Amino acid sequence: MSKKIIVTGGLGFIGSHTVVELIHAGFEPIVVDNLCNSEKFILERIEKIVNRKVTFYEVDCCNKVDFSEVLLKEGAVNGIIHFAAFKSVNESVTAPLKYYKNNLNSLIIMLECMTEFKIPNIVFSSSCTVYGQPDILPVTEATPFGEIKTAYGNTKRVCEEIIKDYYNSGAEIKAVSLRYFNPIGAHPSGLLGELPKGVPNNLMPFITQTAKGLRRQLNVFGSDYNTVDGTCIRDFIHVVDLAKAHVKAIDYLNQQMENKFYDFFNVGTGHGTTVLEMIQAFEKVNHLKLNYQLMPRRDGDIEKIYADTTKVNTILGWTSMLSTEDACKDAWNWEQKL
Repeated sequence: MSKKIIVTGGLGFIGSHTVVELIHAGFEPIVVDNLCNSEKFILERIEKIVNRKVTFYEVDCCNKVDFSEVLLKEGAVNGIIHFAAFKSVNESVTAPLKYYKNNLNSLIIMLECMTEFKIPNIVFSSSCTVYGQPDILPVTEATPFGEIKTAYGNTKRVCEEIIKDYYNSGAEIKAVSLRYFNPIGAHPSGLLGELPKGVPNNLMPFITQTAKGLRRQLNVFGSDYNTVDGTCIRDFIHVVDLAKAHVKAIDYLNQQMENKFYDFFNVGTGHGTTVLEMIQAFEKVNHLKLNYQLMPRRDGDIEKIYADTTKVNTILGWTSMLSTEDACKDAWNWEQKL
């Protein structure tokens, strides 16, 4: 069996950590990234951590000709982990067509190439945003898709449906969709972490940039939600734990004896944390104070969500091992070393 795994968006936040974990698990990741939301120096950081060269192609996954050339050159490939997508929830509200064009087309090209090049496995980077604002918490995989208020979230829902429809059509693919909750943290080496271009959209890089003095203050959007302190609740998961879930997913697909298979999993900690609780945890473990201000609610944000992880714990044999405090320490270490 080939050990080659194509990792699209492999120099991004989650992708780069997954490349490291794949190598630790004995796989040979092939990184494909167009660098629109990542940096080339991350490749050198990955290679320093794993102490070996990593194959990299600067290719846009929406360009089928170029992506096919990668597959022709690499020969037999065991699977694709498809991260490459636009990911800003806020931007997707103002530029929805950009998100539909990129996120849907890139997945369709992945599926077409899987059939044409006889690649058996794909792990799709989905999101808990497919649930919208759920009526019952925690959310299980049986929780129905809810009202999705952003184009980003809707692309994840539609992409999951595309995979399911292609599987139901008789296509010989084995697929897993991982519905992430909120990844935070960084590699403990300080060599890899979240690297947003421009103003961050996610909480943790805004926290670390404010702590470092790059941002004057941290804006907390919404203080009147129906939560313990009025701020939103999220299920924050350490990015290293999340990366390891992808390795488990590839292993799981390789264990399936049929030529066609589809499943999906929540990947979170199973615990909800408010924004203010996260800020306080960061301040406590790193012995500093943050300048933050409570602001009006932000379009597209949901009030609270966290995962039921029973299925991923039981079937994939994966569980989160790193704490919120670990993530706060690692994220600050990464920011300081940039």
